[in-house]
Order: sequence, then structure tokens, then C-alpha cells
Amino acid sequence: MDKFGFLSLGLIGGSIAKAIRAVKPDAKIMAYARKQETLDEALTAGAIDEGFTQIGDNFRDCDLIFLCAPVAVNNKFLEQLKGHISDNAIITDVGSVKGSIHMEAKKLGLNGQFIGGHPMAGSEKTGFANSNAMILENAYYILTPTKEVSQKALEEYRALVEKMGAIPLILSSDEHDYVTAAISHVPHLVAAALANLVHDHDSNEGTMKLIAAGGFKDITRIASSSPDMWESICMANTENIATLLDDYIASLEEISRVLHNKQAGYIFDLFTASKEYRDSFSNAPRGPIQKVYGCYLDIPDETGAIAEIATLLAKAEISIKNIGIVHNREFEEGVLRVEFYEQEALDEAVTLFQELNYAVHQRK
Repeated sequence: MDKFGFLSLGLIGGSIAKAIRAVKPDAKIMAYARKQETLDEALTAGAIDEGFTQIGDNFRDCDLIFLCAPVAVNNKFLEQLKGHISDNAIITDVGSVKGSIHMEAKKLGLNGQFIGGHPMAGSEKTGFANSNAMILENAYYILTPTKEVSQKALEEYRALVEKMGAIPLILSSDEHDYVTAAISHVPHLVAAALANLVHDHDSNEGTMKLIAAGGFKDITRIASSSPDMWESICMANTENIATLLDDYIASLEEISRVLHNKQAGYIFDLFTASKEYRDSFSNAPRGPIQKVYGCYLDIPDETGAIAEIATLLAKAEISIKNIGIVHNREFEEGVLRVEFYEQEALDEAVTLFQELNYAVHQRK
């Protein structure tokens, strides 16, 4: 695979294009985008060789074409590409739901040329300007081949994923959608519902919001995700999400019954089992819900303490994503919480703090 095409160049599309450029410097990379400014930016960055604002025969020579828009748009892209690609071209996507686009490929007679793809990487930032080849490193990259696609094409795609530094995992489209419903889609709905629960039961003075910290903020962090994107995902993977959500609701109802009956032992066993399972998770940032790179510091409650920390990090050229005093420390070990954009920055900051004899705490 030496010629690559991209339909849409946002955060993920741009990151994959840059990753391919890094590992295949002589590759021919072309892209479609709605705005010429995006293409100009990508051309200037060296991520692509040609850019187009129309979809047509300009992609006919591509070996592998990435559809990098939201789920519903990718389905339309697939239809637009039909008739404009060679018989040997492979089409893939980067969507977090696979069922609908696999159905579209079958309807269009493109089953022999389609391999679904889902790089489990991302950022709170969007757009090509924030794309970075590094976000793919050590991230799971799920491939969902059709039964008709050739083994040779699948192995070439898999090898490319590995070369980009990601970890390929081959699943069926059905298994992919069930798994992501459980570990990503349902949790996002739960987080949104929990945030709204507190909103609806808070006092007029906003006391709950005032003291919310620690566990609550961690659990509901993903409730800040894009409403447009998550409505699209939920509408595309409805059956799996609803099935798992019903099971979750049943478990909550059982917990509620136990609490009403003050049934001893059940809650202890619940937390024991969940702790054992949760503690067995790898700490590597490979899942669909992005890891927070943060630490806690013990600092004196005096004027200039936060400024001193910020100055130390600035002098060390370590970028801060967020910094603030933790007022509710029921489940926290430090006074000051500092967040960073990546693991490397967090590691450098922790080393710096420890060298200066700050007490540093990190959560699993």
C-alpha cells in the first residue's frame, strides 16, 4: 500500500495521515475536505500531497481510502466513492460504530473492498490543527473485515497499523459494536444521566455543584463530550446500548432493593468484586475513554503557592492543561490537582516535583 486517500481531515484523519507520512515518507497521500483552508493547512504541514474539495476520479489510484467523518457521513462517503475507485482499492473508516457502514458496504456491493476500522484514540480538541501522529501510539486499533475481503488486504492493513505504532485487534462488526457499547457508549450515557441527576436535585444555592470533586468529577468527566457526536453514535448502535443499559438498570434496581431492606453483606460483596475487577485493568491509555494525565500535590495554603508551581512547570517547558485547589478532599490525597495533556508531560512534572521534595500523589 503506497497510495492513500482521506475523506475528511479532522483530528483522527489528520493524525493517521501524519502517522503514515512518518512511517512511509515516500507514500502518495491525497485528501478531500469541505474547506480549502483545511487542505492548505495539511499541504503546508506535509501531511498530504494533493487536496480536493470534490469527490471523484481523483481517488481512483488509491490503495487504501480512509473515511474520517462522523458515522452517518461516512456512510454517504461510501456511496459517493462507488464508481470512482479501482477494483483493488480497500476502503476503511474510523467510526466508533461498525454495523451501519458494513450494511452500507453490502448494499453497495463493496463487501470485497471494505475493512472497518476504529482507532481507539482521540483528544478533547478537534480539527486538523490538533492532529498528531503520536496519539495512535499504543492505542488499540480495531479492524472489522468483511468475510469477502482478501486475507492479503487485511494483513497489509494490519501491518500498516502496527507500523504506525498502534495495536491491531481484529473483531467482527457485531462484536465491535457490542464491546464498545459496554465500555464506551453506555458509560457516556450513565455519566450524562448522573450529571443531570445532581443538577436536578441540587439546591437553589448550588451546594452539590460547589462541593463536587474527586470521584464525582472523574465519573462524570465524559459527560462533557460532544452532544452531536454522541447522539449520532447512540442512534447508530441503539440495540446494543439499550440491551446493556437495561441490564445496568436491573443491577441498580437490585442495589436499590438491597438498600431499602438494609441487606447486610451484599454491598460489601459488590464493592469487593468491582474493586478486584477494576484493579486488574491495565493503566495504559488504550481504551476509547481517554485517560486523564494528572497528579496531586501537597502545598502550603499561602499566597503565591499555585503561582510557584505554575512557574516551575513553565521554566521546565511543561504545558499545563488544568490546575486548581481541591476543596473537597474526601477521596483525594493532595491539596492541588494538576492535569497535563500527555503521559510524558506528567512523568516529567512528577520527577520535577519529587526532586524539589513536594509530596506527589497519583491515582490508578
